Amino acid sequence: MVNYVWPIALVIFSNVVYQVCAKSVPKEMNPFASLTVTYFIGAVASAVLYFVLGRNANLAKEYSRLNWAPFVLGIVIVGLETGWIYAYKAGWQVSTGFIVQSAVLSVMLLAVGYLLYHEAFTWNKVVGVVICLIGLVFINYK
Repeated sequence: MVNYVWPIALVIFSNVVYQVCAKSVPKEMNPFASLTVTYFIGAVASAVLYFVLGRNANLAKEYSRLNWAPFVLGIVIVGLETGWIYAYKAGWQVSTGFIVQSAVLSVMLLAVGYLLYHEAFTWNKVVGVVICLIGLVFINYK
């Protein structure tokens, strides 16, 4: 059970801190300049964790297993990070921006899961999406 829960707990904790940090980037700072520091720290932290936690760590061997995904992930992470920084600069609130993004993303990922990974498309999921969309109306109602 712990092996099932801890990764999601890490994602949740990291997302909370992430949103606080993205909103705290100075408005007058260029987001791409900020991201150069972000990714440098991320690269160093990843390297340290790789060598500390990896048994028989061999980067050359790991890099030989590369496919397209890490390259595209690097590009889309820049889009994700930049989008959040600009969203907060534009005035989105932490309490609503993430909820709006999550609800729309959930709908899109249901389609992606069904089309690319042949995941089940059940009535429970459809009802859940409808509830999320109704929630969006209430959250954004002024």
